[in-house]
Amino acid sequence: MFTGIIETLGTIKNIQKEQENLHITVSSSITNELKIDQSVSHNGVCLTVVAISGDDFTVTAIKESIDKTNIGDWKLGDSVNLERAMKLGDRLDGHIVQGHVDQTGICKSVEENGGSWQYTFEYDADLNNITIEKGSITVNGVSLTVVNSKKNEFSVAIIPYTHEHTNFNTFKVGTKINLEFDVIGKYVTRLNQLR
Repeated sequence: MFTGIIETLGTIKNIQKEQENLHITVSSSITNELKIDQSVSHNGVCLTVVAISGDDFTVTAIKESIDKTNIGDWKLGDSVNLERAMKLGDRLDGHIVQGHVDQTGICKSVEENGGSWQYTFEYDADLNNITIEKGSITVNGVSLTVVNSKKNEFSVAIIPYTHEHTNFNTFKVGTKINLEFDVIGKYVTRLNQLR
């Protein structure tokens, strides 16, 4: 379980393919605090630490994760948003994030608004995920508030701190991103479908 409040950025150091899996090595300032078998959110994808060496740790992504996220597009040198699992009893500064990406989306526009940024994303509405105005959304693991909610697109407004401390500053039109929709909204949608 995560909150969507990014702790730090990591850098992709190595990607090794083994059958359908990808072993991804990340260099990070929090590596010394990690342990084998710990869950870490990488751009919103919950992956398990399988090896640690110095400032680098390795996680393994299986086909299911690769198919539903933008992991297959990651390259050496890319920055990824990192968050360790939340501790029971900590403040929940973002919203409830499972680290289970629902689908990817595409950045449609980036607008600078005098010190803040508005990003608009498009997604496949046929997968039955929804946003609501002022609801929660997770983009590449970042907990955000939805503005301009539409059937297959939404926008988010980014403060300077988030722009500087996440990989949002690398997004441009056409960037593929990971989306995790609000878990409560997903349950409500599913219940309505069963009626």
